[in-house]
Amino acid sequence: MKRLLPFSPALLLCIAACGADHRSPCESGGGDCVAVTIPRGATLKVAVDSLVAGGIVRHRGRFTLYARLRGLGGSLKSGNYAFHRAAEWGEIVDALKLGRGTLVRFTVREGLMLFEIADLAARQLGVSRDSFRVAAQDPLVLRDLGVYAVAATAEGYLYPTTYTVRPRPTARELVRLMADQFIAHWPHVWQARAETLRMSRHQIVTLASIIEAEVRYAPDRDYVSAVYHNRLRRGMLLQADPTVVYALGRRPRRVYEKTLRTPSPYNTYLHPGLPPGPISQPDSASLAAALYPASAPFLFFVAQPDGKHIFSVSYAEHLVAIRRVQEMRGAARATRRGR
Repeated sequence: MKRLLPFSPALLLCIAACGADHRSPCESGGGDCVAVTIPRGATLKVAVDSLVAGGIVRHRGRFTLYARLRGLGGSLKSGNYAFHRAAEWGEIVDALKLGRGTLVRFTVREGLMLFEIADLAARQLGVSRDSFRVAAQDPLVLRDLGVYAVAATAEGYLYPTTYTVRPRPTARELVRLMADQFIAHWPHVWQARAETLRMSRHQIVTLASIIEAEVRYAPDRDYVSAVYHNRLRRGMLLQADPTVVYALGRRPRRVYEKTLRTPSPYNTYLHPGLPPGPISQPDSASLAAALYPASAPFLFFVAQPDGKHIFSVSYAEHLVAIRRVQEMRGAARATRRGR
């Protein structure tokens, strides 16, 4: 059996000196950052195991001794952390002792509008709403997204997912992180497919954002996409209610007939073709649906109370479907009253 050599006084001094450079904790989304979770009640051994598994610490025994000398054993703070792969030992120990560098989760649902994400960031992360909106207009972000010439904001490109960020990120950090995630989720093959459809990425994202807003039942995505592609080819108005909601700048409880006459270039009841830009943040499934619509001749659809759609080829069929849905809703209301 191999003997373990005792640590010499010189080595102990060397270990104690490690990490004198106290750099700031990892910024959220940094390419060289590794996320580490320290569970509540974790021992120093468990914490070191996580650091070693993440490739942040290489010398398990030496780091453990150093951490004990720095008093980490009895003052370990649980939480989600992020560290540079080349983080100094002192930086790691300080973060775990003080809870400095802990991260928080920030979830952005698909289909949210930019102003709604700004509200969410203000409530959960303390990011100024106005700062977020200004950051979403950053020309550098728009250039990286390839939309500087066609879009005033990053609407549609703030990828919906769960982010792990530091407690109070700046608005620019957050917008940049979300835009980078969009870029990461747009594979090269999609660009080639968009070109095959003779559509720009901006047009695809715009169409995907409408699909995202329309669909509650996932299997309907490709068919809703087919309806819009068919209408675009025929020069028909898209007549998408979510575009009117976006034009209003708020979410009304109900869209009335008069609402459909809201004057706006985004109103697809009034203007042919796609609106000027996205109306929400689509996820990858909606982007894929916009790129790969179902091969179907449908031109109309109406939503049932359960969120599924009835698709029709002719307007006459569509009117029958509307009456059917109205009957469903009437039956549902009668059932509720009878309870």
